[in-house]
Amino acid sequence: MPTNFFRLILAVMMLPFLWTVAGAQTVSFPDLGSPLPGRSDVTYLDLARMVIPSLAADGDGFYKGGLPIEMRHIEGPDSGGSPPETSSFPNAAVLPVKSGGNDRMAMLFDLGDSPDSAEGYAVLALYDVTAKPKLLDAANVAVDRSTYFREPNKLSIGAGDDMLITMSTHFNSSQGYVITPLIMVRDDKFELIDMIYTFDERLCAYSRKQDVTFQTIADGQPYAAVKATVTDSTVPSDESCDDAPPEASSHDISVTYHWDKKTSRYVKDSDAFEKLAAENEKRF
Repeated sequence: MPTNFFRLILAVMMLPFLWTVAGAQTVSFPDLGSPLPGRSDVTYLDLARMVIPSLAADGDGFYKGGLPIEMRHIEGPDSGGSPPETSSFPNAAVLPVKSGGNDRMAMLFDLGDSPDSAEGYAVLALYDVTAKPKLLDAANVAVDRSTYFREPNKLSIGAGDDMLITMSTHFNSSQGYVITPLIMVRDDKFELIDMIYTFDERLCAYSRKQDVTFQTIADGQPYAAVKATVTDSTVPSDESCDDAPPEASSHDISVTYHWDKKTSRYVKDSDAFEKLAAENEKRF
């Protein structure tokens, strides 16, 4: 019950953010029992059962199931924990994507807490739904307690290719921890490009927030370069506190990822985000 209550409260806190994203960036949260657009023979539940075979409606507006199929963690074989034995959720995040010029569908299922890890367990699944639905790939993308798509959710890095952006997070009374994986969709498989660690805190004398934005840059490579920028802002409060507030400040930390033909992967032009993560860790 405490875990479910925590997730319910966190979901309520995230709803305004998620609705904004859904309206502007094509993420949707359909009832799993509803049919796919333009189809009468396939529902989102049919797709979800390719990942969680026992998933079924529980009569209270939720869908409950047992263990998902076996899958890798997006970060590698030494990362992530085991899936929960049972999961219950009202819907999944659905996002149309492009892979190799083909129309695909991504679905993100947050299954809850892992029994043997501090992280949660969240399935990112890729489907071909142009004819008979087919599961093309699935990976656990949870790197913290709760996982969502993060605005802008996807970036077009080519005429027919997208990069996905997810986020995993947890909060306490005054601190927010966010990890943002950048995930390429290539040859109908998910490939991790990098993870960006940010940290927000709100104290009596000030608040400090780290927001992330993204920009694609055409540079003559098969896939566009992607510039990620963390804006680190400190805002003094008007509260009466024991400590004097710092001066207001804001600065940007940027890293650009370029496609490397020789290694056939994205490479970054600096270790600025690693340095930022190390600095943030000292504030935990």
